[in-house]
Amino acid sequence: MPWIQLAAAGLLEVVWAVAMKQSHGFSRLLPTGIMVVGMIASFWLLALAMRSLPLGTAYAVWTGIGAIGSFVIGMTLMGEPVTLLRILAATLIFSGIIVMKIAS
Repeated sequence: MPWIQLAAAGLLEVVWAVAMKQSHGFSRLLPTGIMVVGMIASFWLLALAMRSLPLGTAYAVWTGIGAIGSFVIGMTLMGEPVTLLRILAATLIFSGIIVMKIAS
């Protein structure tokens, strides 16, 4: 169950990061509201997962999911550049998440 909570927390991190971008510096109400709710839910699920998972593992996996998810959304929906080095960097982050899971 803690790994499911952690995965959901990571996905919600992507939601609030995208909403933050869409809020245009908190000047748009709906994306700002989505961001705040997403942050609260993400932190809450992270905290629940940390009851059972080590701090370093939980935090690294949470930020990794958020980083990769935001990276993919940025490239696919927001027109951010797709370069070999960016894909390599995301692959390394993903590899780190897998190794953290195995090491736990």
